[in-house]
Amino acid sequence: MTTGHTGQGRLEPKALFNPKAGIDPAQRRLIGGETTNLMMLSNNKYKWSFPLYKTMMQNFWIPEEISLGQDKLHYERLDEAERDAFDRIISFLVFLDSLQTVNLPNINDFVTLPEVNLLLNIQTYQEALHSQSYGYILESVVGANRVQGIYEIAVTDPFLLKRNGFIAGCYQEFIDHQSPEGFVKVMMANYILEGIYFYAGFSFFYNLARFGRLTGVGTEIKYINRDELTHLSLFQNMFRELRLEEPGLFTPELEEELRGMMKTAVEHEIEWGQYAVGDRIQGLNSRLIAEYIQYLSNFRLQALGLEPLYPEADRDPLPFIRQFTQFNQTKTDFFEEKVINYAKGGGDLQLDELDELDL
Repeated sequence: MTTGHTGQGRLEPKALFNPKAGIDPAQRRLIGGETTNLMMLSNNKYKWSFPLYKTMMQNFWIPEEISLGQDKLHYERLDEAERDAFDRIISFLVFLDSLQTVNLPNINDFVTLPEVNLLLNIQTYQEALHSQSYGYILESVVGANRVQGIYEIAVTDPFLLKRNGFIAGCYQEFIDHQSPEGFVKVMMANYILEGIYFYAGFSFFYNLARFGRLTGVGTEIKYINRDELTHLSLFQNMFRELRLEEPGLFTPELEEELRGMMKTAVEHEIEWGQYAVGDRIQGLNSRLIAEYIQYLSNFRLQALGLEPLYPEADRDPLPFIRQFTQFNQTKTDFFEEKVINYAKGGGDLQLDELDELDL
């Protein structure tokens, strides 16, 4: 960083190897620091980073290990509204994970703590795995003749173009202008994507699964959801640490801008959920979707120390989702009726406590 950490300077990509950098954790910084890039996992500055690393590594899974044979039959029996929602939501989820896979290295280039670099690399791998999972769902459930058309929805549907353009624009702004303040905003954009943009879609698939339909797809979504929680935790912690290291960045004006980004994202997610799902699907409706996204956004902001936008949204309107998102215990899988331990090697980080929410 070329200025005194005021937010108006320019961040520079870290050097690949800098033997003159110190290895004292107290001297390291999230951005604008000097780094050797040595992965000293027993000597991390942030005490949360190694437990999160182990949790993310233990969350290993392969999409193809989940059988989708019955789901193809279920998909063919969906009514027109359900199938239309399925196709549009899958296309949007593919876009989100594709964008993350491509963009996370742009952020990582400016992070000067190796333990955080490592976590962002694992997240990048997991985002690619999620795209693989959606591809597996499309090829197994929908059929090869319709796959290309579903992928194209993400770049042709006017509702998706608007919201995809918003989040991609937030990312592009940092690519074009790498300032410390821009880093805060690109972290917020990632946090919004991980913590808000997936959830109308996730709720649709969980809703189908609770009625015994497309339960294999529901299990795939459950694994993806578990990964996304660790990504959410990563950006929460990065945000908190940067606030401690660079308090001058977090002016009232910037914090209000961050809340404004969240407000726009909530409005987009509600509009999208009501368009894709609306009042056409058994168990969901436009009002529930709006209340659910507002409810989530309050927790997301409070976890960052920011004021919630919707204090009246203090009740979970979709409590059935919690039965699909209990990750840290060995139990009978709701979908497969077999015993699964969702943290395969045990875990140091309690996923169900990451954000005071199961989601």
